[in-house]
Amino acid sequence: QVQLVESGGGLVQAGGSLRLSCAASGRTFSVYGMGWFRQAPGKERELAAAISWDGYTEYEDSMKGRFTISRDNAKRTVYLQMNSLKPEDTAVYYCAVGATGRASRLAREYDYWGQGTQVTVSS
Repeated sequence: QVQLVESGGGLVQAGGSLRLSCAASGRTFSVYGMGWFRQAPGKERELAAAISWDGYTEYEDSMKGRFTISRDNAKRTVYLQMNSLKPEDTAVYYCAVGATGRASRLAREYDYWGQGTQVTVSS
């Protein structure tokens, strides 16, 4: 059974930073792609960033240059560093494990999800 536990969400002012962490257990971590998705109220879930097993990254356009995804295979943890946060970044952020080693942009290509962590950016 794969378990993902996210942490690091919270309330921050616009322009501030947060670092999300996602600790994984129950699967060989290093061979799978990982992703961070987000879902705002009334909106569909969208990709924030993804990272392949070997470190290749993908970002949603609006997050390029502000967000950085990274992984530490020894700690079985993936991170999302979020800088220059905007009120429109307010959402629940979910960590997910891919079904392959790729940095997929598609939610359907991830087969395990965390419970989500709330990020709220005030103006």
